Amino acid sequence: MPKPTKGPRLGGGPAHERLLLANLAAALFTHKSIKTTETKAKRLRPLAERLVTFAKRGDLHARRRVLSVIGDKTVVHELFTEIAPLVADREGGYTRITKVGNRKGDNAPMAVIELVLEPVTKKPSAKKAAKADAAPAAEAPAEDTVADEVIADETVADETAADETPADAGAESPEEGAAAEAAAEDAVVTPAEEKSE
Repeated sequence: MPKPTKGPRLGGGPAHERLLLANLAAALFTHKSIKTTETKAKRLRPLAERLVTFAKRGDLHARRRVLSVIGDKTVVHELFTEIAPLVADREGGYTRITKVGNRKGDNAPMAVIELVLEPVTKKPSAKKAAKADAAPAAEAPAEDTVADEVIADETVADETAADETPADAGAESPEEGAAAEAAAEDAVVTPAEEKSE
């Protein structure tokens, strides 16, 4: 349920308020911009936005719903054929309210409410821009780490190749490798054995 507005209704009664807002909406769609009091402009904005949304739908049911609010067929035709295509790619925010100071006679705050018909320029969101900046930065270190891993693997392979003895390199089975190591140990003469000889 829509939240009721605080304070007295515009024009006195609810029927009068509906007619007043319908006439303001018709004038807005006809002239694209109207000058009225701030209160009326703020109360007109949700109604005008809803009617523009119906016009963007463009089907017969939407046209009949707008006709139930605005009785003038020429205004409804203009809304559906001229205004709706101009705001087709806009996702809301079809109106703009600008405060213009106070009225001379009764010092009432005045405002201009107008349709926003400029084409939409999509701005990249901050999250997408941050992801776009982070993606190239993340790709570059990944390439460096891959290169570092390849270099590290090559150095480990070189060290293991240098640690292998010629007996180990020529051994075809574990038994032959053990026998070759025992023969190599016998061949090595320790300093204690040299003194005894």
